[in-house]
Amino acid sequence: MKPENELPSSPTDMSVPVRPSSSRPSPWLFIALAALLLAGWQWIETRQQLDAARQEISQRLAAADLAEKEDQGARKQMQAQLETIQARLGAADARLTEFGTQNAALQAFYQDMARSREEATLLEVEQALTLAGQQLQLAANVPVAMLALQTADSRLARLDRPQYLPLRKAVAKDLARLAALPVVDLPGINLQLEQQLQLVDKLPLASHGRPPETAGNAKPAQVSGWWQQTGDQVWQQIKGLVRIQRFDRDEPILLAPGQSFFLRENLKLRLLSARLALLSRDQLSFRNELKAVQDALTRHFVSDDKSVQASSHVLRQMAGVELNTELPTLNESLAALRALRPAKEKR
Repeated sequence: MKPENELPSSPTDMSVPVRPSSSRPSPWLFIALAALLLAGWQWIETRQQLDAARQEISQRLAAADLAEKEDQGARKQMQAQLETIQARLGAADARLTEFGTQNAALQAFYQDMARSREEATLLEVEQALTLAGQQLQLAANVPVAMLALQTADSRLARLDRPQYLPLRKAVAKDLARLAALPVVDLPGINLQLEQQLQLVDKLPLASHGRPPETAGNAKPAQVSGWWQQTGDQVWQQIKGLVRIQRFDRDEPILLAPGQSFFLRENLKLRLLSARLALLSRDQLSFRNELKAVQDALTRHFVSDDKSVQASSHVLRQMAGVELNTELPTLNESLAALRALRPAKEKR
């Protein structure tokens, strides 16, 4: 056998071999035809799928458009509702702002009213303390001063503020000091002086007195005739024309009828001066005036008369009353009030 890859040894061996002719179609043609059919089927299938996909996309787009339209309608409705809500919120904000403004105005008005009421109360307290101080210094009237201090304390209690506690403590201390003072019944003494003024005109004067009739001078009633009775009456009238009086002893001073009026008026003036001294707590003048009245009663009035004795006894009792008591001052309360003033003025 000759190998196939062995080269021909001569030019005649280099001639082209002639292939035998055949009538069968080539298989490549069938393969190309099958490929063509497959490609056509594939194109048709792809086209159908594309059409189906296009239709589906179109339906989805239509559904999306419808949904979008519905969403737009819902969005418009929601937008309208939102605008309505925003309008209501705006109105509510405006009302709230208006209420806030009114509330601020009311608060400012209330503060002004409270400040005015507080200042007015402090003025009342200051007036009460000033009145109490004047009553103590000028008239020594302890009850009125205590009443004024109690009024000031009640005014401070109405405020019910802690910053006024020092002032209330000072007022309470002054009230305790006044309450501890010895009680002098000035109204009672004044009433007794008024009674003595009314009794001055009724007291009997010693210069107008008559010798008392003794039992020895009186004659027992006897039954006699008319001529004897007439004689006795004439004799009594004659004896009344002449009166014998002794001046070798301490006799009362004789007064003319017109001088008795001035004597009683002088006693009234003395008693009125004693009243003024009593109200001003002038112990020396009060006792001097009462002593002068007692001396006048002893010298010019009937000492054995019960009304004169009662008047002298009352005058001695009144002269023994102690009027000069050391009165406290209200400096502590006034200082506490002045300490509050700068704090109030800084507001």
